[in-house]
Amino acid sequence: MKSQTRTLILAVLVTLVLGILIGRWLAPKQQHMPSSEVTSTESSVTEWTCSMHPQIRQHEPGKCPICGMDLIPVGNLSGDDNPMEISMSPTAVQLANIQTAVIRTGQAEKEIRVIGKVQADERRVFSQVTHLEGRIESLEINFTGEPVTKGQTLATIYSPDLVTGQQELFTAYTLRNSQPALYEAAREKLKNWKISDAQIDAIIAAGKPRETFPITADVGGLVMAKKVNLGDYVMRGMPLYDIVDLSRIWVLFDIYEQDLSLVHVGSKIEFTFQSIPGQTYSGKITFIDPVIDPMTRSAKARVEIPNNNGQLKPEMFASGFMRIPVGSRRQQIVIPASAVLWTGERSLVYVKNPDMGTPSFQMHEITLGPNLGNEYLVKSGLETGMEIVVNGTFAVDAAAQLAGKPSMMSPRTLPASTMDTIPRLAEVPPAFHRAIGALLTDYLVLKDALVAGDIVNAPQIVSRLFIKAEQMPLEDLKGDASAIVRNQIGAMKETLKQMQQNDQLEALRAQFKPLSKLMIDFATAFGPFEQPVYVQHCPMADHNKGADWLSVQKNIRNPYFGDAMLTCGSTIREIND
Repeated sequence: MKSQTRTLILAVLVTLVLGILIGRWLAPKQQHMPSSEVTSTESSVTEWTCSMHPQIRQHEPGKCPICGMDLIPVGNLSGDDNPMEISMSPTAVQLANIQTAVIRTGQAEKEIRVIGKVQADERRVFSQVTHLEGRIESLEINFTGEPVTKGQTLATIYSPDLVTGQQELFTAYTLRNSQPALYEAAREKLKNWKISDAQIDAIIAAGKPRETFPITADVGGLVMAKKVNLGDYVMRGMPLYDIVDLSRIWVLFDIYEQDLSLVHVGSKIEFTFQSIPGQTYSGKITFIDPVIDPMTRSAKARVEIPNNNGQLKPEMFASGFMRIPVGSRRQQIVIPASAVLWTGERSLVYVKNPDMGTPSFQMHEITLGPNLGNEYLVKSGLETGMEIVVNGTFAVDAAAQLAGKPSMMSPRTLPASTMDTIPRLAEVPPAFHRAIGALLTDYLVLKDALVAGDIVNAPQIVSRLFIKAEQMPLEDLKGDASAIVRNQIGAMKETLKQMQQNDQLEALRAQFKPLSKLMIDFATAFGPFEQPVYVQHCPMADHNKGADWLSVQKNIRNPYFGDAMLTCGSTIREIND
């Protein structure tokens, strides 16, 4: 029994050993990278960046000066070696619906859309008055809007003066042979009351005075206002009706202030009326109001057109448009509005590199002319033949920003590796660290003076800061950091010079913002210090643009507003490592 057990155990052990040997023989050979290759791979990483802030670039590992995260190797994020270009795969271009167009030249025209309204021609508006004093006995025109013709009877009037004048006419008529001058004077008196020769002859033929006399229309048109009623006693020259001739009318268009420089007398406008569909009118501007309406910020431009059929009525709305040549008559560069990215005063486009096998784009800053509606006139920055992105511009810009390339939110005219970002040094020279600490101490004293509104001592502190900035031991820094810090110290001295020239508290507080930005960069790059330093932020400073500052107190004491808003703000982060 024991021999059988030993035999079984021996068989199991032999089987196990054979299985291990067979498994190792069948397993694939594992390839080991020589240590020299590993070293070569690590040394090929020449740049380090932050995954959250790709604009941070430096030539050695470290921590992000913004968020404190460990930097990672850049590698080849954009697929090319040009730090100013962003490359995208054809698939990415297709998915983002990125479209390009080659720049051409042409005559730049701006389309201006305007709204207008029909008005009566002011030169064709008349007041129908009575030429006789008396009482209105009857009215032939009793409502507004009624058409009248020249010579039509509007009303009849009883006038004592007219009765007396007729009696004088009869007397003078009997003496016309012996006293012709008296007869002519009697006739002339009636003519002054707008009584015609035919009517005077009819009075003489009748042989007796007429008690009432018709008031006839001096002009033809439409009655726009009725100002008299039956039985009214009217004086000579009193208006009875307002009559307007609408055979020719005005259309007054609102030209907004920004377009006034392009519109001139003689500019052509095409327009339509909603009440007359399918018909287009056109006319030239004959007058532009020299005064701008303060409420609408527009001036009236007048177009005169005939209205013989009476279709156009006062107060009708008109929709018009103009095509106005912009600039000179020579060929100019015009690009679609969709190609332009706006960043305040800067205008950006992405230009495609025609020499690259894969789609590659580079940001260009351009100077724009007038807005032409769906297009812009380009004054400088582009040339004929360039191929620009006209659709999907934001997608290209987002890819550039993620790759740490120049973009709308991080504009740079230099490659990312040469940006003025102070690298976080592994070892800071002791003398330089002490100088930064002394600079920070005076900065904090200045901050406290601005918090207290101490305009007496603040200028003295600014002068001390300037002296210490001049005495910075820059010779202790080596490599890339030296040139960047020199530029930053130069910018700080310029800011301090401007502050020295001001003795007003508000001006010093305004210039404290750029000074604080520089000090935050220095504190981030060359900290920590003996005690924690806090970066604090006020969103309402600088006219609601926001501003930061440094403090050794976690409680907010706002240097931009002082007592007015002492605790306005929040602590963003702490510089302590």
